[in-house]
Amino acid sequence: MCRKILIAGAWPYANGSLHIGHLAGLLPGDVLARYYRAFGDDVYYVSGSDCHGTPVAIRARKEGSTPETVSDGYHEEFKEVFRKMGFSYDVYGKTSQPEHISFVQEFHRKLYQSEYVYEKETPQAYCEKCERFLADRFVEGTCPKCGGPARGDQCDTCGAVLEPEELLEPHCAVCGETIVLRKSNHLYLALIKLQDKLQNLVDVHTNWRKNAIAFSNRYLQEGLQDRALTRDLDWGIDVPKEGDEGKKIYIWAENVLGYLSMSALAAAERGTDWEELWKGTNPNVRHYYVHAKDNIPFHTIILPALLLAEGENWHLPDEIISSEYLTLEGRKISTSLNWAIWVKDIAEAFQPDAIRYFLIANGPQKRDTDFTAEEFVKSVNGELLGNYGNFVNRSLVFIRKYFDGCVPEGQIDPTLQGELNILYGKAGRLIENGRFKEALEAIMEQLRKANKYFDTKQPWLTRTQNPLSCRNTLYNCVQVIANAAVLLAPFLPFSSEKIADWLGTDLKWGFHSVPGGRKVPESEVLFTRLDTEQARLEISGFASGTDSV
Repeated sequence: MCRKILIAGAWPYANGSLHIGHLAGLLPGDVLARYYRAFGDDVYYVSGSDCHGTPVAIRARKEGSTPETVSDGYHEEFKEVFRKMGFSYDVYGKTSQPEHISFVQEFHRKLYQSEYVYEKETPQAYCEKCERFLADRFVEGTCPKCGGPARGDQCDTCGAVLEPEELLEPHCAVCGETIVLRKSNHLYLALIKLQDKLQNLVDVHTNWRKNAIAFSNRYLQEGLQDRALTRDLDWGIDVPKEGDEGKKIYIWAENVLGYLSMSALAAAERGTDWEELWKGTNPNVRHYYVHAKDNIPFHTIILPALLLAEGENWHLPDEIISSEYLTLEGRKISTSLNWAIWVKDIAEAFQPDAIRYFLIANGPQKRDTDFTAEEFVKSVNGELLGNYGNFVNRSLVFIRKYFDGCVPEGQIDPTLQGELNILYGKAGRLIENGRFKEALEAIMEQLRKANKYFDTKQPWLTRTQNPLSCRNTLYNCVQVIANAAVLLAPFLPFSSEKIADWLGTDLKWGFHSVPGGRKVPESEVLFTRLDTEQARLEISGFASGTDSV
């Protein structure tokens, strides 16, 4: 039976360019979407640009622009970057578009009627110099728990969830002025009442990544605190409640609802029933949330809390694909210090499949990993070009040179066919379980065996000594190439599409056979060999670029 699969990629803030850390955290979503589509399932791969909130408003103010102009500009940049990198979103929207705004307001109208929402007067951080209320993340100070530097929402040192009024020596992150607290009435979500349900959600999902379980349990064990649903802000979605005119829905309570609003838009565009994806407990529905580890609580606690509180039997998260951090040359990526590689730059300088390969094969799936020019070149020139690209090139060049460009007639090696069929099952299971690096390694191992097969069979000798053996060898090599293209398509879509075009196959998941006599066109080299020094110079130049606020 066809499964319904939601792939929910985290929404990047539209207040600055994307860097490779963002790319490393989001890329697994495209791998999942491409795999499930190839398998024949009904996929909803959605995300968008997070356009509201203080970060965008602050950038607009500094540039003498408007939040809408700034966020729309970055939204267009994000779309182009994702296109170049091969991201196959069904819908990539933005939180400022009408479909999202109307969906969120309707959701909140119902949410406000629940037992989990109440109103109270609360102190809110205000900067008298900037003359504005501040979002929690734009209040900085000292963590009262560990003594480290912290923001008004969280301490990155110890991970504690905070409120601005808890900080020691709180000040405005924009101008440095000491903040004051002004009282204002706001709606709150009673997370405390939802503690047991949220704990149960974490407890039953032993399949989540270790960091997702550990982070979520720590927040829960420390005791959840009720969170404001509304704020006195200038830029955001209006609160749909009489008496709260001028207030905005707090960004954390509307951006995660983008997964619902954008998948509703996708369903409407294809004429399918959106409620089958989101309502009830259909075992053929599976939801993935793909993001970096700093977004874990928003997907394991905040989103589920909103869905539970609204009360319409929403489908809760099934899989949390929470990556660790990617560092750069041994240092934490920092946009404020201009220490980052911007995706818009690296996507112009290198082949997208080369970047995708490195970030899956060497990415932060289970632990923080480091991006260096040397490792990038080593990975691309070694496994990607030296193993995969070499096998494709040597096989097809031989066919063009000695068989007039036509795939020789031959018989499939039953052992080889069996190994490929097993590999489809193994790689598929690994991808479905979020073990992308292991799936990619299993495929590359099969290609190493294929290179050994070519060497052992010695077609350069059997071409004259045993023509039948030579034809069989090349025939089987072509079958490996065709199936490697399918198996690698979720990871390396551009090269896989080229091979499928050359061999006249498609990229549906499952064993493929290329008939003898198929004309192989003059084909380009799949992957470009990189020069270490040149790559180092280019990457160094990217890292010294500027995009900070």
